[in-house]
Amino acid sequence: MASLNVEHINPFLMASTKILKEMCFIDTKLGRPYIKNPNFLENTLVIFIGFTGEMKGQVMIAFDNEVACDIASKMMMMPVTEMNEISKSAIGELGNMIMGNTATIFSTKGIAIDITPPTIGNGTMSFSTSFAQNIVVPLEYEENKKIEINIAIKGD
Repeated sequence: MASLNVEHINPFLMASTKILKEMCFIDTKLGRPYIKNPNFLENTLVIFIGFTGEMKGQVMIAFDNEVACDIASKMMMMPVTEMNEISKSAIGELGNMIMGNTATIFSTKGIAIDITPPTIGNGTMSFSTSFAQNIVVPLEYEENKKIEINIAIKGD
């Protein structure tokens, strides 16, 4: 299993906080990172985006459905009360923007990565990654609203 260092994690967090501020007008606080198996509960929406190139791995951005509706509302500038195809599309595009920005940050450090199109999952899910530990960094905003950035990077 690969061990991650802060130089691998920071570009994901920098891009996430920047895009959430620019697209959703929210300031997030970084929570304490921890390691967990990527298991998600029934009330969860997850954006999956893989990346290849000089680094390989996957990112899963997880939200409670209530938080996903709040984020989609802010992106679409109208109330969203359920995750339908349009609001899921907005959330997928948020993941795309975060990972595109992450790829740009890595490129300034001389690391080229390509990202896969986002896949949206909803409901109870469990994944196993034998190639890397899954590091979770919670981003919190407003009153206890939380977005979990799950990062797994494959070592050499």
